[in-house]
Amino acid sequence: MHTLYWFTRDLRLHDNAALLAASRSDALLCLYVVDPQWFRMGAMQSKAMGSHRWRFLWQSLMALERNLRAMGQRLHIAFDNPASVIPELVKAHGIGRVVRSRLPGTVEGDQWRALKDALPETAFQQFETLSLFPESALPMPLNELPVTFSQFRKQIEKKSDTNTDLLRIRTLTALPPAPGFPDDNRGECPAIDEPVHPLRFIGGEEAGLDQLQDYLFTNHHIDRYKETRNALDDWDSSSKLSPWLANGSLSAREVAARIAEYEHTVTRNDSTYWLWFELLWREYFHWYALKHGANLFRRDGVQRKRQQATFYGHRFKAWCEGNTEYPLVNAAMNQLRETGYISNRARQIVASCLVNELELDWRYGAAWFEQQLIDYDVASNYGNWQYVAGVGADPRGGRHFNLEKQARQFDPCGTFVDRWEGESDQPVGNHTVDAADWPL
Repeated sequence: MHTLYWFTRDLRLHDNAALLAASRSDALLCLYVVDPQWFRMGAMQSKAMGSHRWRFLWQSLMALERNLRAMGQRLHIAFDNPASVIPELVKAHGIGRVVRSRLPGTVEGDQWRALKDALPETAFQQFETLSLFPESALPMPLNELPVTFSQFRKQIEKKSDTNTDLLRIRTLTALPPAPGFPDDNRGECPAIDEPVHPLRFIGGEEAGLDQLQDYLFTNHHIDRYKETRNALDDWDSSSKLSPWLANGSLSAREVAARIAEYEHTVTRNDSTYWLWFELLWREYFHWYALKHGANLFRRDGVQRKRQQATFYGHRFKAWCEGNTEYPLVNAAMNQLRETGYISNRARQIVASCLVNELELDWRYGAAWFEQQLIDYDVASNYGNWQYVAGVGADPRGGRHFNLEKQARQFDPCGTFVDRWEGESDQPVGNHTVDAADWPL
C-alpha cells in the first residue's frame, strides 16, 4: 500500500506513533501543507500565522527535511489548501491511505472530515501524538472530563498505569521509499523576516531535544523551576520548551520521561514535580479542546456565561502596540511583538488587562496571541484565555490581576519596563473612542 503521511504538529522522528503506523507501507509520501489562509487577516483583526511563528516553523520544517533525507526520504511542502493538494497527490501517486496526528481545533477537524468525504475509496487514520496519554489511557471518558484542572490532575495522578515512558515510541531509524519525488511549490511560501532581536529559539527536533537536555541534565535549572518560573525576562527561569512542544518537534512524553529520569538519577523536589505539573496543564487543555470543540471559540465560552465587553478598536490597538496606560503591560506587549515570546506570568498580566481594565472581548486577545506567539497551541491558548476571562475552566470565575501589585512583585526595579520601553504618554483613563474606529 502507498501511504501519504500528513505532518502537522508532529515535526519529529522520535515518539511519533502516527509516523510509525504510516511507515508500515510499501511506499510513503511525506507531506506538510502551508495554508495560504494562515497569512490573511481574520475576523478578529489578526492573522493565524505571524512572522515570528512562521520563521520558527520554517526552521522546524527544514530540520525535519534533513532528517528525512538522511533516511532516503524527503518532505513535500505544498503552499496550498489541504482540500486541494491532498486529493491531487492521492490520485497522482496511487495513495491508498492518509495518516496524520489527531488534532484539536474545529478547522482541523473540518478539513479531515471534508477529505474523507472527497476521497471515499481512501483509508484515513489518526493517532495520538500531541498528548501525554492516548484517550484510552485517561481515567475517565472524554465526555466526562472534569470541569476543573485540579479534578483532572488528581484523577491522573491517582491512576497507577499512566507511565508515559511505557507509551513512548522510540526514534524511527528507517522509512519506506517515496512513490517518486514530485516537485512542490515551497518557493511560493512567504519570505522569512529576520528578527529585530536575536533569539535563542531555533526550530527543529534536534534543537528541542538539546534544550531539554540543557535545562535538565547539563545546567540543572529544573532544580529551581518552581522558584524562578514567574520571572518576566530570563532565559533560564523556565524550560522554554513550549515552542518545540507546540509544533511537535518535541514530544510531551519525551519531556515527561526525561523528568522521570532526572528524578531517578539526580534529584526529586518540588521544582521537578512542578514541571510535570505544567505538562499536566497542557494535557488538560488538549482534552478540554477536543471535548468542547467549537465552544472553545465562543465569546461566552464553555460555560455559556454572558459577558459585558466593548468593541473599541482604539483600546485593542493600544494593547497590541504596547501603548496603554500600564507600563508593565506595554513592556510585555512590546516584547511579544518584537520577539514572538513572553513569559507565562506576562501572558496572564496582559490577558487580565485586556479583559478587565480594557473590557474587551477576550477572543481578540487570543487571536493576537495566535498571530504573535512562536509557541501558539490552539488548546492551551484558547483554554487559558477562557480561564482568565471567567468563561472556561477557572472555578473562581476568572482572574483579575492588580497591575500595580504585579509590577511591584515581578519588576520592582523597573528593569523589564525599561528594557522593553513600557512607559507611554497614554493619559490615564483614556479608554473612550467613537465606535466607528472598529474594525481597525
